[in-house]
Amino acid sequence: MTVRKPVLSGRTAVVTGAARGLGKALAQELAARGVRVALLGLEEEALARTAGELPTASHHWHVDTTDEAGMSRVADEVGRRLGPVSIVVANAGVAEAGPFIGSDADTWRRVIEVNLVGSAVTARSFLPHLLETRGHYLQIASLAAIGAVPMMSAYCASKAGAESFSQSLRAELLPRGVSVGIAYLNWIDTDMIRDADRYPVMRELRAQLPPPVRGSRPAEYVARRVVTAVERRAPSVYVPAWLRGAQVVRAGLPGLVARTARRGLTRSQFTATGMLGAGGRAAETKGPSQS
Repeated sequence: MTVRKPVLSGRTAVVTGAARGLGKALAQELAARGVRVALLGLEEEALARTAGELPTASHHWHVDTTDEAGMSRVADEVGRRLGPVSIVVANAGVAEAGPFIGSDADTWRRVIEVNLVGSAVTARSFLPHLLETRGHYLQIASLAAIGAVPMMSAYCASKAGAESFSQSLRAELLPRGVSVGIAYLNWIDTDMIRDADRYPVMRELRAQLPPPVRGSRPAEYVARRVVTAVERRAPSVYVPAWLRGAQVVRAGLPGLVARTARRGLTRSQFTATGMLGAGGRAAETKGPSQS
């Protein structure tokens, strides 16, 4: 009996925000399928530990995905060390929750920069590789890209923007042999989500959601589904699968969300969570804008 070689075996992948949570799980799943992984992010020690545990010749780079010069340098280094990249997963992301009125402008801007601008910088830095290998770019999006909710204006705006960016990029790159996918994900059981649940505004947000929407899934399960979609060069993947139905009723979601908020959420007083996720740490040391 012939054993089929894994589809991705021997390739090189880049995963941003790979120190923990979904990014770490994605790196582990890719490596388990024979992929060399370049792990990018801001938590150098955690990145090094994860890279050292992988079964393939993988390495880590400490870099902020919003730093154009830094990402360009890393792209060159990845190519020299691991070979031309054929898979890029733009996973790095941060969030904040709380009323837009009175929100910290720098924090709000940083969410947009990491989740949207950082994805664009990632694509720009590694597109020369993907054009050479006729590879696949995957944008990690969210249910927030389909239906925005109150108290998370920066996160929803950034994920909707990242979705539109990816759709535009897909049409642009398809004639050149590069495929672009979008992963629509719901709550994932990660450090960032567990940290967020400590805040009243996040607990109330989840409590207002229908039971299927408020549940979370293990990062390892989500990573398996997402990497399988990468193998298939799928234009989209929905985890959980019922999220696909949200696309069908997308036009009616703003009215439904507004009615739900009117009944409960916006009658309460909440304070902002501040930055959620390691990607916000650069803002603490370097400011919201970097070069």
